[in-house]
Amino acid sequence: MTVELVPLEGLPEIEAGDDLADLLAPALREAGVTEDDVVVITSKIVSKAEGRLVPGTDRTGAVARETVRVVARRDDLVIAETRHGFVCANAGVDASNLAEGVLALLPEDPDGSADRLRLALSSTLGIERLGIVITDTFGRAWRTGVVNVAIGCAGLPAAVDLRGTTDHHGQVLEATVVAYADEIAAASGLVMAKDARVPAAIVRGLVSPDAPDGRAADMIRPADEDLFRTSPLEALRAAQEATAFDPGEIGRPVLEEAVAAALVGAPAELPLGLRIVVVTSNGGRAALEAALPEAPPGASAWLVVSAERAAEPADLGAITERLRLALAAQGLGVASPVVAEETNEAVRDVIGGEPGLTIAGVMACGRTSGDGGGAIHPQVDPTSLTAWR
Repeated sequence: MTVELVPLEGLPEIEAGDDLADLLAPALREAGVTEDDVVVITSKIVSKAEGRLVPGTDRTGAVARETVRVVARRDDLVIAETRHGFVCANAGVDASNLAEGVLALLPEDPDGSADRLRLALSSTLGIERLGIVITDTFGRAWRTGVVNVAIGCAGLPAAVDLRGTTDHHGQVLEATVVAYADEIAAASGLVMAKDARVPAAIVRGLVSPDAPDGRAADMIRPADEDLFRTSPLEALRAAQEATAFDPGEIGRPVLEEAVAAALVGAPAELPLGLRIVVVTSNGGRAALEAALPEAPPGASAWLVVSAERAAEPADLGAITERLRLALAAQGLGVASPVVAEETNEAVRDVIGGEPGLTIAGVMACGRTSGDGGGAIHPQVDPTSLTAWR
């Protein structure tokens, strides 16, 4: 297979309200567009045509308005999740290839924009099998530099699931899902450089894979599969009391890592008789739910921090809090019910503790659908508690 990249040069400056199909059609005809070609365009010209432009005087505010969740932050750079589900720098707010003092926001519905453009171009050009990919440049967490990715597509598969098929050695592929639309987007970047004034191209010669047409949104990783969902700071902000748990087990290594993290920074002389008991048995979890009904039901595991009565409360409290944060940092919801004197005995019975044992902390944990939100204390303005010298 030979793939050809054809830049569409000479397009006019796009203005708000422009009809992209009308502007692209002459250049596509001149380039000899044909069946099974994929037309790739930058999100910037879609944003311009759809009027997704704002004054550049308040970049911080624009980023905040486009952000639904901050993933990480360093100085002026924010890695944020947009309402579309994309995780990218500054929520996709960008000033490149725009007049001074103007910022572009990502299109409201890139997949919808791609589908409308596909229908309009197919009708205008008389081409039935035409693919559309809308691109933006994203950075990558483990590699330097940016690359074009698909944020919208129509008329082609977005992802191709090869799981269950075999490679040329006959081995069954167990995890391979090819980001087909992203591969096309990345290829187009070779002729659509930011300084080339080429906002569109044709990718020709592709053999359409045996997969249904899809949307770029199909490639957004579900939250419960995201191993790198938050930075440590954002995990701390999101470490609120869980109000409900989703079904599903928590792997033992996850809980072991949380316990290990809780002991980092612990005093050299550990509290007397310190034990962190992880309760995952059905009977043990049911007994703790019955003894501490204020915690939401359905926790996948309970963790109990205990020590002898002679232990220093501050040391036990620090270990307990670090354990709670370590669980939250791994994307788990945590509920920490108060253990009253009358419920101590029930907890001791579950963990097999002696009557003289101090229960320093009990927490239920499990998967949760929400991200917590990281809301600041509703009655406190953080600036009122901060002093600068």
